[in-house]
Amino acid sequence: MTPSQRVLILGASGGIGSVLARLLVSGGSHVFLAGRDPEKLGALAHALGMPFGLVDATDPDGIDACADAAAAELGGLTGVANCVGSLLLKPAHLTTTTDWNATLAANLSSGFGCVRAAGRLLRAEGGSVVLVSSAAARIGLANHEAIAAAKAGLIGLVLSAAATYARQKIRFNAVAPGLVRTPLTQGLVSSELAEKASVAMHPLGRLGEPEDVARAIAFLLDPAQNWITAQVLGVDGGLADLKGRPG
Repeated sequence: MTPSQRVLILGASGGIGSVLARLLVSGGSHVFLAGRDPEKLGALAHALGMPFGLVDATDPDGIDACADAAAAELGGLTGVANCVGSLLLKPAHLTTTTDWNATLAANLSSGFGCVRAAGRLLRAEGGSVVLVSSAAARIGLANHEAIAAAKAGLIGLVLSAAATYARQKIRFNAVAPGLVRTPLTQGLVSSELAEKASVAMHPLGRLGEPEDVARAIAFLLDPAQNWITAQVLGVDGGLADLKGRPG
């Protein structure tokens, strides 16, 4: 990792965002921690000695204001990582309009807000933006209609933004995790039987850890990877591209 990085992390108090923050700071980078939980953010900011701010990431205007504050605090930005997201597992006929709108807001609107802010703030010197999609956007999984649509939208957003801002040397990429052990997914592996079934879906034979995804995001944020853009990196134990694990 390049020590001179100055990165805004949305969802910094979450399972993946907090690990990413620690990883970047340990490598000498400066980060601005953003999220909606003041207690968790404050504790993390105190531990890392980094600034933080509250934001409703479902509101692109709120992200604009947060990004401006981060740029002012850090002396400009070299990168933005959006670790905000939600998880909804329902078939379409049981998904309410409220469910649908909330899923789009947490995942797709937050991603768009990051892209818009980065397109404005990184134009002078270039930089890197990383969004978190999902293996569910790349492979058909039952009962994932709303979340798969939102996460697939992020992939389209990344591809278009990468084309739009290539001349400004702003790189846009995404990671697409499989099932990762975080507080958000805890209910999916709450029993031994459920965990065994989830593990069996991943050919490498285990669930993901936040560190797996954070390392991939850090890689894509690094200015050393300045010839990588418009990519979707599967960090999913083979879920989206391989058949199930052999017995």
